[in-house]
Amino acid sequence: MSKQTILKTVAAGVAAIAMLAAPALVAAQGGATVLKAPEMRKLVPETVFYRGQTATTQVRNSGGVKFADGFYVVASMVDTSGYSTGIAAKYQAYFITEVPIKIGGHGLAAGAYGIGFIPGNKFIVTDLGGHDVFTVGTTNDAAMTRPTPLQVTADPAHGFRLYAGRNFVVFER
Repeated sequence: MSKQTILKTVAAGVAAIAMLAAPALVAAQGGATVLKAPEMRKLVPETVFYRGQTATTQVRNSGGVKFADGFYVVASMVDTSGYSTGIAAKYQAYFITEVPIKIGGHGLAAGAYGIGFIPGNKFIVTDLGGHDVFTVGTTNDAAMTRPTPLQVTADPAHGFRLYAGRNFVVFER
């Protein structure tokens, strides 16, 4: 086989591998990447502080985004069994953003928060003291084939979707 034929074969193989791997690399607007479980294990702490207590995170039920400039937004479900029913009703996940973002048109400064999907098709953001920051409406994605307790995906129009089951909110920088 000639050198040129070998190079063409290698180039075709590399192109084929890149095409097969493309679905695994979920990229979105501006070069940001939706993070999957292996990356989340490195980012999500085992326990988090909220409203005077610590809670264990559920890395298997987490998701996030790494922006092109290296900043992150991550969310992870938490075990709220030690919290009162009033707090547990609106605090289902821990949310960390390293940059200011918008959720449903509301600005959210960089920081750590409690979040929850609550009755009435609402999404609530609270500070670490359990005080409400804002509440926005959620959208139901009936077409979602494999809902999970929490996940992040790219939004087809702009930004990213933070899901709890089939309900989601859109966030963006």
